[in-house]
Amino acid sequence: MDKKQLIYEGKGKKLYKTSDENLLIAEFKDDLTAFNAQKKSSEVGKGSLNCQISSLIFKLLNQNGIDNHFVKQLDENNMLCRVVKIIPLEVVVRNVATGSLTKRLGIKDGTKLPFSLVEFYYKDDALGDPIINDEHCKIMGILDNDDDIKYIKDVARKVNTILIDFFDTKNVRLIDFKIEFGIDSNNKIILADEISPDSCRLWDKESNKKMDKDIFRENLGSVVDAYQEILNRIK
Repeated sequence: MDKKQLIYEGKGKKLYKTSDENLLIAEFKDDLTAFNAQKKSSEVGKGSLNCQISSLIFKLLNQNGIDNHFVKQLDENNMLCRVVKIIPLEVVVRNVATGSLTKRLGIKDGTKLPFSLVEFYYKDDALGDPIINDEHCKIMGILDNDDDIKYIKDVARKVNTILIDFFDTKNVRLIDFKIEFGIDSNNKIILADEISPDSCRLWDKESNKKMDKDIFRENLGSVVDAYQEILNRIK
């Protein structure tokens, strides 16, 4: 499957048309961004690691009944995916308080939450990806009805349960993660985008050492070294 026209370039990926109108190729980039792209850098090999990690996780989710856009990994940097219309919503699932949650609510960093929290953020860089609620989703036309909102939350929680158990066997704590959804050619909402250390907070289970993009956010060292360790553990 060959790349045709470049149709989109985001912070972490380029998307290309293919000869099949129902399939596209996602090329993972080495670029690093944080704080709504106010901080930027790159590390050679980061894109390859995210592609490989995302491919393994999407395969795992497929095996556990979570429909997603992943078709197959083409090589270390490129993934073949089903075409979807992305819903402009970042769905964040939190198991432990850290990052923006501690700043907004004053919950002590590292506090295990009594239940998994699902939050919605509107995907709009100009607005700073603001947090929104169910009613905002309907008012803004992001999601049309309560059933779609409930479905996305239910899938997000199922993904969380699967990944918590999976990472636990790899001696990794899943602290929180961001996922996105899209609408496929059958008008069905399915999981899309990527699931990688760029979009997850992953801590070593014994030491709580960070193994995700917080390393870049907080100037803690090389993300490539940490991402490689995650890949080694989950292979």
